[in-house]
Amino acid sequence: MSHARRQRPARTPVVAPVTLHEFEALDQTHAQVLQTLRQLERLVERLDRDEPDSAARAAASAICAFFDGTARSHHEEEERVVFPPLLVSSDAALIQHVQRLQQDHGWLEEDWHELRPMLATIGEGYAWHEPESLRQMASVFSALYLEHIALEETLVYPAAKARLTAAESAEQRRTST
Repeated sequence: MSHARRQRPARTPVVAPVTLHEFEALDQTHAQVLQTLRQLERLVERLDRDEPDSAARAAASAICAFFDGTARSHHEEEERVVFPPLLVSSDAALIQHVQRLQQDHGWLEEDWHELRPMLATIGEGYAWHEPESLRQMASVFSALYLEHIALEETLVYPAAKARLTAAESAEQRRTST
């Protein structure tokens, strides 16, 4: 009698923890976000005084490209590799902060969907915009982003890095024995 070999069920792929090198890239993106928010602030101030010229159109297009691409990818990376290990920790306060950051990602996306069309039309060369609406939307978007980054950099990233460092140390001890 032959014994048929049973197939094991496929395992769910385990997400590899983020590395310290990847944290450097995440930190660099935060610096780019801050720079782009300053660029947005300067653009809003400029449009309060003047009609959009080629420099304003280029700035609006660059801002759109950054938040449509780099910033969105950054949030996806955090959701994929930074937040999951922290959400299973035993630290209730940390879990609450991570959940807030996840909620922030949704709010930032929603705020961006409101702000983007106005910037896109400026980038495309249309001169109509409501300066007060643009200023208000940009202010709300920027304020949330600044709070979000502050929470990540002062609490969540250090906690994630500490866990990563502890895991790496434990792995080194295990392999050296």
